[in-house]
Amino acid sequence: MELRIFYDSACPLCSNEMAQLKKHDRLHKIELADLNQDNFEEKYPHIDLSVANNILHAETNDGTILTGLDVTAKAWALTGKHKWIQLLRLPCVKPFADIAYRGFAKNRYQISYLLTGQQRCEDGSCKLK
Repeated sequence: MELRIFYDSACPLCSNEMAQLKKHDRLHKIELADLNQDNFEEKYPHIDLSVANNILHAETNDGTILTGLDVTAKAWALTGKHKWIQLLRLPCVKPFADIAYRGFAKNRYQISYLLTGQQRCEDGSCKLK
């Protein structure tokens, strides 16, 4: 495992993104940790659940914590897919991309509803395909 991503399984778009990552993670470098799992805070006491529920979090195998689009960029880099996402980390783009990401994260259930017709997943989590 090179990257453990802490994600919200109740968010349809978030779960879809994680399913896509895992589909392309042929070398099994990415591990997923559902924020909604039982005993999350006991398993990952170093991750503040309320903060991680507001902005995507991940940790590298050396314990470095990444947040927001840094997680997305690292994850897709590990798969070798969607190389264009690295452009969002360029110094001239990063501040604007981060603002847009925070807006998405804050409104992810409403955005999910607009794009998928599903605001929250049934039974509190979407099943990864």
